[in-house]
Amino acid sequence: MTCSLGKVYISEIAYPAVRGLLGSCVQLMVVVGILLAYLAGWVLEWRWLAVLGCVPPSLMLLLMCFMPETPRFLLTQHRRQEAMAALRFLWGSEQGWEDPPIGAEQQLSGVNAVMFYAETIFEEAKFKDSSLASVVVGVIQVLFTAVAALIMDRAGRRLLLVLSGVVMVFSTSAFGAYFKLTQGGPGNSSHVAISAPVSAQPVDASVGLAWLAVGSMCLFIAGFAVGWGPIPWLLMSEIFPLHVKGVATGICVLTNWLMAFLVTKEFSSLMEVLRPYGAFWLASAFCIFSVLFTLFCVPETKGKTLEQITAHFEGR
Repeated sequence: MTCSLGKVYISEIAYPAVRGLLGSCVQLMVVVGILLAYLAGWVLEWRWLAVLGCVPPSLMLLLMCFMPETPRFLLTQHRRQEAMAALRFLWGSEQGWEDPPIGAEQQLSGVNAVMFYAETIFEEAKFKDSSLASVVVGVIQVLFTAVAALIMDRAGRRLLLVLSGVVMVFSTSAFGAYFKLTQGGPGNSSHVAISAPVSAQPVDASVGLAWLAVGSMCLFIAGFAVGWGPIPWLLMSEIFPLHVKGVATGICVLTNWLMAFLVTKEFSSLMEVLRPYGAFWLASAFCIFSVLFTLFCVPETKGKTLEQITAHFEGR
């Protein structure tokens, strides 16, 4: 519910010049939470970690009591005076307001598999302190998501999505190459356990290839955080017209988390069937598709009001 309604609420209360920044902050808070969970897991047992997890939603519950309903929703209920009061509270004035007309690439890139299996993947890459590696991944994700939030309203959505997709293509291809170069010789079994040793390389070569794994992982996380991490959540709250936004956004969120569940659940099986390098090259193929999809199907919404975006899709 928060994933769905939070994006819609932000998109409806933000004015165009900062809507990208505020919309991206949702994903920024997600990756900050992941990083804090990594760090807290070092010092807290799971019971206290669960108690700590109660703090953010408790704060949200308290603070949302002081926030107004969105002006656009109030106008659909023919409550114009309340809508203008909410607008003055949120924007400081009614200037720039337009009355609205009343009337699965992200997950297939493999990001949830990379994040959820980060420690296992680094163990496969023969890093002794895989917990530290996960924290490094979390820090990179936070930093580049923050960068994306700061430049979103100047660079535009399409440019960042294309840049993000290209970076993920190269990084997943390189990660697949790492596993291809370090795979063991042919044996009796056709399956590869992710925690099993895969390298018969000399020590120096193995260390060099391990850095290829680290570089590929960090590059993928950085690329995802710049574009395909925050922007799909922002776009789904921008492009749907008001009268279907609640249902349409809910369907998008349901699809996203369903794909996240399937990718996370089947990642190990996929690595057994396709071998580790094949699984990452498959993710690379989906990233190529994401770039093409952005170039041919995704409109630029930078600097446009929600009403202008709706008019674009309606051909007005």
